[in-house]
Amino acid sequence: MPSKPKKNIEVEVLKTQLARALADYDNLVKRTEAEKAIWMSFAKKELLVKLLPVVDSLETAQKHLKDKGLELVLDQIGRTFAEEGIVEIDSSAEFDANLHEAIDAVSGGKKNMIAEVAQKGYKFTSGEVIRHAKVKVYK
Repeated sequence: MPSKPKKNIEVEVLKTQLARALADYDNLVKRTEAEKAIWMSFAKKELLVKLLPVVDSLETAQKHLKDKGLELVLDQIGRTFAEEGIVEIDSSAEFDANLHEAIDAVSGGKKNMIAEVAQKGYKFTSGEVIRHAKVKVYK
């Protein structure tokens, strides 16, 4: 009889250890997935930082050329950005230091409003800025 309670205790200890091990494993899986998402976001951002000057050049060329083929390429880039959760920073309102970089102050308009966009800015839909918009601001 004394051996049966000892076995029950051992079984309970093993069950508890197994439950802890399973919980630790579940936490490890969750943490690994979260870290993977962070690394993927970082890699995507790094690639975009390198590609945005190319997009800027294409947009500048399109302003001068008004080429249908170039317009299609820029539309495709815009759709791809949207699919990847990348949006252009709105620069039609008041200056926001979190989204904009002021490169000049100009007179003639309502104070702290954006007068002109020198370079478009982009961010993820989650809010993380990829590149601040470079703007001229009314003083």
